Amino acid sequence: MIKISAVIITHNVGDTIGRTLGSLDFCDEIVVADSGSTDATLSLCEKYKCRVFNRPFDGFGPYKRFAVSVAGNDWVFSIDADEVVSEELKQEIVSLFSAGSPAAQGYYIPRSLVFLGRLLRFGGEYKKKQLRLFNRNAGTFDDEKVHEKVCLPGKTGSLKGQLLHYSYGSISDYFEKFNKYTTAAAQSLLEKEKTVSALGAIARFPLTFIKIYLIKGCILDGYAGFVWALFSAMYPFVKYVKLLERRHSGALIPKI
Repeated sequence: MIKISAVIITHNVGDTIGRTLGSLDFCDEIVVADSGSTDATLSLCEKYKCRVFNRPFDGFGPYKRFAVSVAGNDWVFSIDADEVVSEELKQEIVSLFSAGSPAAQGYYIPRSLVFLGRLLRFGGEYKKKQLRLFNRNAGTFDDEKVHEKVCLPGKTGSLKGQLLHYSYGSISDYFEKFNKYTTAAAQSLLEKEKTVSALGAIARFPLTFIKIYLIKGCILDGYAGFVWALFSAMYPFVKYVKLLERRHSGALIPKI
């Protein structure tokens, strides 16, 4: 069987990474790039005999690219610390790599979100394909600091087994990540000299909610679907408000 390296980036993910690591027993090694965890993350990584590299965080794209570069094998499986490989996906990958050299240089894997204890089947988060299994000689992650992706110009294929995304353990956890991601996204837009009007930021909220909740059908996912659509609509709005704040911070002088 062709050897596979699982690569993960971490920072204080001790509450979720144990389940992730436990689903990677089909990989020949687990490479972890950690940016200073102070919780149980590193002890769990030690339990699963991970190869851990400590490095300051410099954006999701560059950080994941580093993790890929230090892997011991050319084929890498990129997984986040809040994701779990389903049994179906595991068996599919084992079968694919036991048959010799894969026909493609990278494979898209369907990822589904579990939110508030429910597997969301609508709204665009069900079996959303992401390029996660690839030969690093053919491609790797881009330089984007947020919303990074694998750039691979060669032949790709698709797998059927799901990657389950347990991204938010609680509403508080959601907003901690929400604040982190919207800040990073706003900074990225600022560096790219992107602009948005106040009206454009305001309009994005209702338009995004209608798109996810009604057009994409999140209304069919019940309470969890409504909350997800609401929070998802808040994301671009807050991102652009933070961008406006940064662009006009010099003019925002409080009255005394």
